[in-house]
Amino acid sequence: MIHRLVTKDIRRSAGAAGLLLAAMFHVPAQAQENGAAAKGNQFCANIADAASDARFALQKQALADMEKEIESRLKVLEAKRAEYEEWLRRRNEVLEKADETIVLIYSRMRPDAAALQLTNMDDEIAAAVIAKLNPRIASAVLNEMEPARAAQLANVITDAPRREKNPVRQN
Repeated sequence: MIHRLVTKDIRRSAGAAGLLLAAMFHVPAQAQENGAAAKGNQFCANIADAASDARFALQKQALADMEKEIESRLKVLEAKRAEYEEWLRRRNEVLEKADETIVLIYSRMRPDAAALQLTNMDDEIAAAVIAKLNPRIASAVLNEMEPARAAQLANVITDAPRREKNPVRQN
């Protein structure tokens, strides 16, 4: 019985010593974790300004790139606008060449006779006259012409731009 009591006391003492040892080793480990967390927070605080500056520099570069792209697109749009204004100016000049009196004369002619005379005229003047005719009369006159000449005059009327064979499309 004494032996049992001694064994129980030894076990209690060993358990207490074990807890004491565990507490001794656990405290430095916890202190190390707290120290590492503090160092990590300090590191983050130290590089926050540099990271912010780097992010700002990247955003500034991205904005500069976008600005250059917008400027290049604006140049393309301005060139297209100038091209369309020139087209409109040329078209108005062509239409002004056809005097109302001439248009009335050709509108009262037979389509085959008008086609014969318009075939021998300058492209722009003939196209202007046809453009000012009533569509029914104009189609009858064009129907009496050779197909190549009628197509040529239709191109002048619409002022179809001479396109390159392999145009490069710009976005």
